[in-house]
Amino acid sequence: MIDVSEGETRASEGVSELDRALRRGRFVVTAEVSPPVSTDLAEFVARAAPLRGIATAVNVTDGAGAKTHVSSLVAAHFLRQHGIEPILQVTCRDRNRLALQADLLGAVALGIRNVLVLRGDEPRVGDQPEAKPVFDLATTQVLAMARDMRSQRRLPSGTEIKGAFDLVLGAAETVADPTPEWQPAGLLAKAAAGADFIQTQFCMDADMVCRYAARLLELGIAQRLPILVGVAPIPSARSARWMRERLPGTVIPDAVVERLEHAADPKLEGKRICIEVIRQLAAVPGVAGVHVMAPQFHSALVDVITGAGVVGKPRA
Repeated sequence: MIDVSEGETRASEGVSELDRALRRGRFVVTAEVSPPVSTDLAEFVARAAPLRGIATAVNVTDGAGAKTHVSSLVAAHFLRQHGIEPILQVTCRDRNRLALQADLLGAVALGIRNVLVLRGDEPRVGDQPEAKPVFDLATTQVLAMARDMRSQRRLPSGTEIKGAFDLVLGAAETVADPTPEWQPAGLLAKAAAGADFIQTQFCMDADMVCRYAARLLELGIAQRLPILVGVAPIPSARSARWMRERLPGTVIPDAVVERLEHAADPKLEGKRICIEVIRQLAAVPGVAGVHVMAPQFHSALVDVITGAGVVGKPRA
């Protein structure tokens, strides 16, 4: 499953609830919340609180849409204080390597163990397009840097890291419909750089995921790198079309759009579809779990996760 060779010192039983569930072969369901534009996080915590004990872990987005929100590190700390296991997202867009190293040290100091490394949306798509992106390091370079900090207990400069430095490293990918010759170059690069798990972009096509997972098993990848497939309770056909047009890598079949188009209650139908897809994916060998995202329909998260009833069950 997760490779802990080459000097890794992570505890054999895992260093977080997410890590333990992945190591034990349990079906994982993660969710996602966005920090507010606020200095008072009470409402943010209250919004996330229903996910406690429901989702295996909860992503905290980092400047999603290239827009400013309260620090993802601070928001993740608040979740942890309230009994919710966070997955801290960090983007390459906003920080150079010094700041990234500092935030990783800070995360561990605060008891945050799960980190998802992302490239980040370009500033030009946000509400302050004049902002200058950093991109000092690519995602694979950040993963490799964090992996080496974890295994060597040193900064890239050689400075010793005092205290424990245990992290579970994640990366993002898109689901592909593979040909017999298809090779997942990006996935292989992230695995080689030190990724311990993968979360994908939205894919609401269980048949495509089945073909994708079968190819990853054939290549020996899914056995050692857990894949969590992105899904969503889509609230309307309009939202589905927007996602397909604006979010690269998103897969939403025409049949799903048509169901939403003709539904008497599109929001209810969107939840039903998501539950169906989650249950289908839980039966697919090579799929370690799902990542449920609902930025415009947050209230549906608990309903679809509990409705699917697959969290913590043995994987296919």
